[in-house]
Amino acid sequence: MKLTFLGTGNSAQMPVYNCDCIACARARHDLRYGRLPCSALLQTDDGQWLIDSGLMDLSTRFAPGALQGIFQTHYHADHAQGLLHLRWGVNLRIAIYGPPDENGFADLYKHPGILDFSQPFHAFEERRFAGFTMTALPLEHSKLTYGYLIRPDRGDSLAYLTDTQGLSAAVQDFLRTLRPVHCVLDCSYPPLPKPGRNHNDLNQALAIHAAIGAGTTWLTHAGHELDRYLMSHPDALPAGVRQAFDGDCIEL
Repeated sequence: MKLTFLGTGNSAQMPVYNCDCIACARARHDLRYGRLPCSALLQTDDGQWLIDSGLMDLSTRFAPGALQGIFQTHYHADHAQGLLHLRWGVNLRIAIYGPPDENGFADLYKHPGILDFSQPFHAFEERRFAGFTMTALPLEHSKLTYGYLIRPDRGDSLAYLTDTQGLSAAVQDFLRTLRPVHCVLDCSYPPLPKPGRNHNDLNQALAIHAAIGAGTTWLTHAGHELDRYLMSHPDALPAGVRQAFDGDCIEL
C-alpha cells in the first residue's frame, strides 16, 4: 500500500498569486516546491482511493473506473471543488465517504450526478475496505471535519489529520494508544505568538507529534509563511518530522 501526496498546500496554494516572497519565488522557478490543494492518493493491490477532492482536473487525471471511492475530510472549497465537474460524468457511480455534513459544498447534494453521498462516516466509526480499514476521527475545524486512521491488512498504519487546530483529548488519547507509524498533519503556519484559527502553527504540530508518538510526522496544508520560515530556519524540524511536498510517497 502506498500514499502519494497530490497536493500539500493551503487554500492559497503555492506560489501565491502576485507574491514575490522567497518561498513563492522558489516555487515559481522550481516546480518541486509548488503546492496544489491538500489531497492524497491511497493505492492498494485492489485499487486506488482519493483523500479529498480539491484538485480541479479529477476528470482528466483519473480514467473512468480508476477510483474506488473518495474519502472527504470535509466540504470546504479547497478540499471539495473538484467534485463540481466530476459529478457530471455518466454510466458509473463514485462513492464519497465523509462527515455527515448536512450542508456539504455548493449544490453537490442537490445535484450529485454520479457521486454517491449515501454512506457518510460517524465519529470513531471503523469501516472495512479491500485490504485496509478506515477509522473516522473528528477534528477541530470551523466545519465538521474528519481525519482518518488507515490500517492496512499488511503494512504500517497512518493517521491523516487535516484540517485541524490541535486535537481533542479523545482523538489524542485514541492515537496515543495506537501509535501510528506515520502521521500526516496539518501545519499551515510558522510559530505564532498566539494560536491562529482552524489550522496548526508549527508549535502546535510539533506538540501533537510528541503527544501521539507517531514514528514519522509529515507536515502538510502548508502556507507560504511556513515555507518561508523553514527556508530561514532549516534546523527547526526535529528528528521524525518532515515537510511533505507534492509527489512525495509513503510506503505503508
